[in-house]
Amino acid sequence: MQLPRFGDRWWSTGVRNKTVLALFDEQLRQNAQPDDPAARVERIGDVVRQVGAGADDWNGVVWSDLDDVTADAAIAAQVDHFTSLGREFEWKLYTHDTPADLSGRLLAAGFSPEPAETLLVAEITALKADAELPDGIRLLPVTDASGVHLAADVHEQAFGTDAGRLRHRLLAQLSRRPETFSMAVAMAGDVPVCAARMELHPGTDFAGLWGGGTVPSWRGRGIYRALVAHRARIAAEAGYRYLQVDASDESRPILERLGFTPLSTTVPHVFRP
Repeated sequence: MQLPRFGDRWWSTGVRNKTVLALFDEQLRQNAQPDDPAARVERIGDVVRQVGAGADDWNGVVWSDLDDVTADAAIAAQVDHFTSLGREFEWKLYTHDTPADLSGRLLAAGFSPEPAETLLVAEITALKADAELPDGIRLLPVTDASGVHLAADVHEQAFGTDAGRLRHRLLAQLSRRPETFSMAVAMAGDVPVCAARMELHPGTDFAGLWGGGTVPSWRGRGIYRALVAHRARIAAEAGYRYLQVDASDESRPILERLGFTPLSTTVPHVFRP
């Protein structure tokens, strides 16, 4: 597949976006790799799923290619599989997935929808990645357990959610596959005020931005933008072409101003046995 440049005028916007979205689906979903050495990715018919080593690992469907005839049976098969393991799991649904009523079918099968996020993609060389940290803020690279705990503490303050599973996943990734992510905490003196990580996908054109969160009292000062620029520079040096984000309504406007383009919407659907 020829890789489009977001600045190439000879690509129409629609063709370019569809081509990049198809590349994203192919590399990160259809040919997904496990996010932990202890997890496994299984391809069962027209469904690709990840099965974690334990209940605290991420379990879910990352890609499917279903239609009106096959969808209900495929959904029931995944429910039976993860229920037999006693696992909660997520169906990572995108609005361009088929069939068009897949969300309704998942809801009818007992899934619960999570908040919608926008899939944004940017070509790294086209990004406005010159944002700098404000005065008095320094970046602390996460290289050990203490850094993971600082980042998780920021996550809990920024998003108001428990970060227990995140701590578990990041500690496992740091010990088993440190080359697959980059993470930093923005510090105001000895106080962590923002944290963000980047998932690296070797053998693909994409790096993913995750977890960018700033504690409420430090928002609006450009720290989040500076962390986007910091990760973009690292991804470029590592040879990646595109950055991908599942963006909340709060971060989407910032990212679009930096040069990200919306390609789809994702609504995770969760099944709890």
